[in-house]
Amino acid sequence: MFEEITISDLGVITGAQIRLHPGLTVLTGETGAGKTMVLTGLNLLLGGKADPATVRTGATTAVVEGRVVVPDGSPVLERAEEAGAAVDDDGGLLLVRTVQAATDGAPGRSRAHLGGRSVPQAVLGELAEQLITVHGQQDQARLRSPQHQREALDAFAGAAHAALLAEYRQAWAERARLQATIDDLTARRQDLAREAELLRLGLAEVERIDPQPGEDTDLAREIVRLEHAEDLRAAATGAHAALLGDEDAPDEGANAAGLVEHARRLLDGAGGHDARLAELRDRVAEAGYLLADAATELSSYLQDLQADPLRLDAAQTRRAELASLTRSYGEDVAAVLRWADESGRRLLDIGDGDEKVAELTAERGALDATLADLASRIGAARREAAERLAATVSAELAGLAMGGASLEVRVEPAPELGPHGGDVVEMLLVPHAGAPARPLGKGASGGELSRVMLALEVALATSPDRGEHTPGTFVFDEVDAGVGGRAATEVGRRLAALARGSQVLVVTHLAQVAAFADRHLVVTKSRDGAITASGVGEVTGEDRVRELARMLSGQEESGTARAHAAELLELADLAR
Repeated sequence: MFEEITISDLGVITGAQIRLHPGLTVLTGETGAGKTMVLTGLNLLLGGKADPATVRTGATTAVVEGRVVVPDGSPVLERAEEAGAAVDDDGGLLLVRTVQAATDGAPGRSRAHLGGRSVPQAVLGELAEQLITVHGQQDQARLRSPQHQREALDAFAGAAHAALLAEYRQAWAERARLQATIDDLTARRQDLAREAELLRLGLAEVERIDPQPGEDTDLAREIVRLEHAEDLRAAATGAHAALLGDEDAPDEGANAAGLVEHARRLLDGAGGHDARLAELRDRVAEAGYLLADAATELSSYLQDLQADPLRLDAAQTRRAELASLTRSYGEDVAAVLRWADESGRRLLDIGDGDEKVAELTAERGALDATLADLASRIGAARREAAERLAATVSAELAGLAMGGASLEVRVEPAPELGPHGGDVVEMLLVPHAGAPARPLGKGASGGELSRVMLALEVALATSPDRGEHTPGTFVFDEVDAGVGGRAATEVGRRLAALARGSQVLVVTHLAQVAAFADRHLVVTKSRDGAITASGVGEVTGEDRVRELARMLSGQEESGTARAHAAELLELADLAR
């Protein structure tokens, strides 16, 4: 339930605070006073599209705030918590929309906040479905649409029917996915066959050459070594001779090892006299060991090093084979191996195109059988609900000064199944006894549509099968358009009856409707054409009589009009 709506700098409204209560609240005022902006502000809170042109002239930002109280267990609370909103202890939730005016050619931006947290505009729209039902003259036009007639019937059918519809829609979506895959495979069959053949050829080539991990790197090092074998031998031989000397020149002073050994002997003789010199002797001795080890390893290297032209030719041939793979399937052997692994899996995925299509077609057939069964059950539920809805609405129409009128709800099989089942729903109005039934989209007047829509809403709101979390707030924007006289009185009476179990806000120009309100709010215009904070307020007593008189005759001080207004209030009190 909405508790309060505050509007700043929206349209002609400078500032307005509207406190709402349970029951029936009407909003009246002269044409151009700002009633439309109140509904525009409410629409913004419900996630509607923002228009920077609605920001009051001279202001930079329009702000609309609303506070709703949500009962425990409501999906609104769950969604609000998912969005990170803060909820008051009493279940109160603050909704805020800001709209910036366009400046220097740049479009104004809109922001939405929920419970102190910035959220996408769409989140408020999601909450609106659970919080409020809004009806205006556009909704009357939509009521002519078969789609909206079907939606109204489905809503009346109850929660079990809604669950059945959800199951059907899920199956329908899965069937659409399967069909899209089948169509894609069929259209791409030749392309897939060509891709599979290329993959097989590539995998066969990789299998023939059989590259090993790191093989290209090892080959590159081996080829360099074989190509420079003589240079490597000369370098290793010279280094060995420098370390240990030439066998043909045994003078130990001519090589590094001999010189180091000579230095160690000199230090060994004097090391006993100085600890520091002894330490240096040990380090020189260690250097001698390292030189001897290096010389031994050089000797071993020379024994292993061979100039092998045949091995060099084989290595270069193998490298050329690997290069043929890396040119086509990857920058190195590791990439080629990754390609082979991925291509093998892709080949399995492609498989036999005909076999895959046959498998998916079988799945589609099973889903078709499921959809047919669900559609049959949905159709049966719709036909049962159609009888109840027609009877309920017809009874409501009798109370809305349409005695003898009745509503027919027809549910006929559709030529084929669709996303909403296999039925065509059509609502027809019999305006009076003996008249032929005519579709709402063709034969109903604006006033008749207004009352049919109200009767439908009452039927939905009072249905014993309605969902547990059906919106508890209803907003009617001039739902009484095209209605007058006794019919207007009956509309007011029925709105009051609806408000006994719900919060109802009605924007109206008819005194007959306003007289039934529990609270009467009036929008007044100041001299400069702006609405001040005190310009939207509740009227009671003589002030209310005066406002009803203005609505009746345009002359709030007319004695006749005031007497009529008082009579309407008495009639409304008696009807409660």
